[in-house]
Amino acid sequence: MHRPFDESVRPHPTGDLPGPWYEGGEPDPATVDPLVLGALLDRHGWRRRGGAPGRYTRWTPPGHAAGGTSLLVPESRSFPDCEDLLGEALTALARSAVPSAREVLVGLTVPSDEIRWWRDVPQGPSGAAAWTVQEQLRAAARQMLMAAALATRARAGYYGARHRRQAQASLEGVLVGPAPGGRSLTAFVPVQSGRAVVVRLYHALQAAREAADYQRATGGMEAFDAAVEAGVSRELTEAIIALVRGAEGARIALEWSPAEGVPQGCAPRNEPVEFSPGDLPALREAGARYLQDEPSVPVRITGTVVRLRRSGPRGEGSVRLRVLAGAEVPHVRVALDEDSYRTAGHAHLVGLPIRVVGRLESRGGFRRLTDASNVVPVQVDESERDRLMKSLQENLDFFEEACQGE
Repeated sequence: MHRPFDESVRPHPTGDLPGPWYEGGEPDPATVDPLVLGALLDRHGWRRRGGAPGRYTRWTPPGHAAGGTSLLVPESRSFPDCEDLLGEALTALARSAVPSAREVLVGLTVPSDEIRWWRDVPQGPSGAAAWTVQEQLRAAARQMLMAAALATRARAGYYGARHRRQAQASLEGVLVGPAPGGRSLTAFVPVQSGRAVVVRLYHALQAAREAADYQRATGGMEAFDAAVEAGVSRELTEAIIALVRGAEGARIALEWSPAEGVPQGCAPRNEPVEFSPGDLPALREAGARYLQDEPSVPVRITGTVVRLRRSGPRGEGSVRLRVLAGAEVPHVRVALDEDSYRTAGHAHLVGLPIRVVGRLESRGGFRRLTDASNVVPVQVDESERDRLMKSLQENLDFFEEACQGE
């Protein structure tokens, strides 16, 4: 089941309500670097219109007339009235109705790398977008972030259920701000917790673009095979397909946090990476190739039995394990012979996990263990055993029904 985009990427607040990223109102002028503020204003389309050389610069909002409201930003903290000017500029940004003003404040409060997605879709009445258009954009962006987060854990052509808990956790601090019209979306990824994700996405998108170009020019898929090392996977190709499907084209742009600088091995300024409907056949073929070629994995899993099922009171059956160690998946289903099934049932009755050796199958998303053998109970400390026993008592009716067969 796919979770909503918002569960791992939170929308940043609008209006005057404070949020987790905006504690206490405006950012503290004492902690704001004027150079960082100027870089963020420039990134988000504010226009520099002179000022007093060596003292401060004047900035006006995107498309604003020269004589309108403006911000005075000192050129450095050595300017005598630096903190006062910064305070006035931050207050003006907080009160501004210009969407980019809020994005500048986000970048100041939480040093973040920015990822922006655009979809070229028909414009609706008064610039509005259909609900489905907005949802498709958000879902595709979430898939792309998850694919990059997975690639920071390991390189694979297909992940399935592997590494998802850790990848999900790495995205919890991400903020998102939709642009008017539903055709673009911006994610703010905190540098402290998420820079590795953005760097991996940077390399993966470049590799995916080059591989698609190579396939369209030569018909060969070798470049997609090599692109796995850069972070390209079935999950990423599916995200790009979801972004492009139903649109005339799509672009993804990455901007590094000016407070933290450019990461090693990355360009300081990045042109948006573009994909079009003409790229979809290559991306679909690559995704199918990744799914087919990813091998099963030999593992030794320790887990607690959470479900037992067999067709009668005797014979082989299957169990579902909550994985404690040995594989980067939350649950697996295991087919067991009669003796191993009985061992698993007894271990569950006394509140013990089991250990089992087998192969984690790529088919089904690495959720199934085959060739299971060496099923043995595992000793645990008393507190963990008490917790497992409590879980058993809460589900005793279900367990007795499963042991009797269906």
